[in-house]
Amino acid sequence: MVTCPKCEGKIDVDEEDVDEGDTISCDECGADLRVVGTSPLEVESPEAVEEEEEETDEAFLEEEEEEGDEEDWK
Repeated sequence: MVTCPKCEGKIDVDEEDVDEGDTISCDECGADLRVVGTSPLEVESPEAVEEEEEETDEAFLEEEEEEGDEEDWK
């Protein structure tokens, strides 16, 4: 059993039937969830993954810009 991060509904999933990276659906709200851990079973919404990736990308771009500014001063 795992809890849906969107609606808090219980999803009956056998840990042996899924691997990290697999996608499962919540029966209650229909959300597509990505398996991020199997022992214990953990899921998160793909939107959360995309938001984390965007934040990482933005931080990287800001760092690159700062390094470029420092080189301009030299």
